[in-house]
Amino acid sequence: MSVQHKTQWIWLPKKHYPYHQTTVISGFHERSEHAFTVAEFAKTYKFSKKILRAELRFCADTTYRLMCNGALVATGPACVGGDFIGNETVRENCYYSEATLFSETDTLDFFARVKMTPVQICEYSKGHGGFMLSAVLMFDDGTYTSVSTDESWLVRRNGAYLSPLSFDGRITPDDFVNAEITADIWRAEQSLIPVRDENELFAENSTFSLSPEEKKTVVLEFDKIWAGFLRVKVKARGEVELRLMCRETSENSDEEQVIFNADGEYVGFFMHSAGNIAVDAKNKSDSEAEVTVSFLETHYPVRDEATTYTSDADINLVLETCKHTLKICRQTHHLDSPRHCEPMACTGDYNIESMMTPFSFGDMRLAEFDLIRTAVMLERENGRMFHTTYSLIWVKMLYDVYMFTGNIELIKKCEKGLRKLLERFEKYVGENGLIEKSPDYMFVDWIYIDGISMHHPPKALGQTCLNMFYFTALDNAEGLYRILGDLYEARRCAEKRENLRESINSLLYDKKKGLYFMGLSTLDEMFTSSWKWTTPNTDKRYYLKHANVLAACFGVCDDETARGLIRKIAEDEIEGECQPYFLHYFLEAVYRCGLRDEYTLKIIEKWKKPVKDCHKGLVEGFIPPEPTYSFDHSHAWGGTPLCSLPKALMGLEIISAGMKEISVSPSLLGLDFATAEVLTPYGKLICEMKNGEKPKISAPEGVKVTIC
Repeated sequence: MSVQHKTQWIWLPKKHYPYHQTTVISGFHERSEHAFTVAEFAKTYKFSKKILRAELRFCADTTYRLMCNGALVATGPACVGGDFIGNETVRENCYYSEATLFSETDTLDFFARVKMTPVQICEYSKGHGGFMLSAVLMFDDGTYTSVSTDESWLVRRNGAYLSPLSFDGRITPDDFVNAEITADIWRAEQSLIPVRDENELFAENSTFSLSPEEKKTVVLEFDKIWAGFLRVKVKARGEVELRLMCRETSENSDEEQVIFNADGEYVGFFMHSAGNIAVDAKNKSDSEAEVTVSFLETHYPVRDEATTYTSDADINLVLETCKHTLKICRQTHHLDSPRHCEPMACTGDYNIESMMTPFSFGDMRLAEFDLIRTAVMLERENGRMFHTTYSLIWVKMLYDVYMFTGNIELIKKCEKGLRKLLERFEKYVGENGLIEKSPDYMFVDWIYIDGISMHHPPKALGQTCLNMFYFTALDNAEGLYRILGDLYEARRCAEKRENLRESINSLLYDKKKGLYFMGLSTLDEMFTSSWKWTTPNTDKRYYLKHANVLAACFGVCDDETARGLIRKIAEDEIEGECQPYFLHYFLEAVYRCGLRDEYTLKIIEKWKKPVKDCHKGLVEGFIPPEPTYSFDHSHAWGGTPLCSLPKALMGLEIISAGMKEISVSPSLLGLDFATAEVLTPYGKLICEMKNGEKPKISAPEGVKVTIC
């Protein structure tokens, strides 16, 4: 096929819309200087022969819904990435998506609605409105042609979209005019992930009537907490006002206001996390009105599934809730939660979510794309990320995802970011061999100790954990460089790792107590003393679970010491509470040290009560970090049972990258029966166990399994 895609970006013509051209560059910025703008594009192509296939490429700045022949093609775009820092300048990367349409029609009728303005903090813009679509068409006679956005496309501003959460249907859209070609400042690259799936959800009372002058409050309950967008349809012959609040449980949340004075429809652009929708409706007319409120739930496509099932019904509910929460957090990048919609800064979350994926949905492309986009951020910011520990966890995530996929191109694409990161942390190391010059020690866990937040703790509460994460980053970096064939860098990483091990064990381990403490009480040597997240040090020495969990998890100490630490942690002989996020590392430590039969189920017991309290979605934490804080119930960072339990049941070890060779050592862990599944690149591996019977292992062709 010689026909190529054309790339032209179009927007509202400057002559008609001089004040709707530019915008802020991220959702972190105030929008007061720029008009909130929603543009609508339309174009109908009609041919004298039937189109069998249309291969589309499309993108927009900032958010879009693309339709063709009345059906949804895609929402997007794929997130460019981003952090809580570095948002003063435009992000260089941008990604177009692809879709293939199959039909036997002679007409393609395109309609796209584009929101220019970044609103939520995961949204980024190039600072100018734009939309792009190109298509290569194959006809029934075997010929091809291409079409693209150009001046023949029509565009209008839809002024009914007053603000991110306000829609006034009394304002009719402008008349269509010809679009204007705008300079291609985006230079979009191909997205590495497919477009999202979308499904419309209706509650039992999604459609309700309003008598003349009636006010009504309706609560629409869903079976689960979902991520997505509001849709409202109104049939009316007078004014109807709606206030809609998407809630996970019963909390207050962002409220959308919608007004109509005739039949109309509204589709929102603001992503919500909704277990229910509270609707305050008011019919201000003397005619009856009908309202339908639905929820357009969206998620990364699910094409295959693995499910672990046990003899414990409460554990099964935990696994089901973890899996569902992961599903709604998989969007165009992994989200910490659809309630927060944070940028690609939360690698601690995404690392856990990526490890949950083989035991649930199997498609690792989203994890790979997150790693690559984070590498772009690391290159851009010279190895710096807002959460210091999270930047180190990125190295572990890179290695672990590679072991599941075997995709060496992933490591190659991330190598520059890896080098920048390691160069930066090498400068943080002080004369004592420990990280002493870090700008901060965040993040440890979502708890408070002595009134001090462990989000951004002082050295005495964060130094040891940061050094532990640096240790495992060097360990994984050695492996990555060996895979790349760079033995010089691999040896350097190994040498730095062993020097760090010696410094940690000599300076941060109390031999009398047999425990690691959380950090030195010496004065800080911060690179950026004015950094607002730098917390002044305290002279108190803290012995908490967190440092000791990581020592056992990452092999900083010998195995005998590690097993002793695990027993002390499990029996609460060490102070401190761990949230679901940090228990991921505890379960990893238990597995690594061969104590899975003794402790796996005891740890997972902690999830049973909160899941019983709310099975619609996974709660952010076990213990409120402060009395006024309200946890969300859509936080996949706490979903580690979804991967930790089947891994422990199977005794799974990956011997060669891409899961070409694995070993299993099945154990029921005290259960009566269990079936554990994992999706390999070759298909599903199933391990069935029943008390008193020999385990049954079913492996896909291409996977060599050794049973220990």
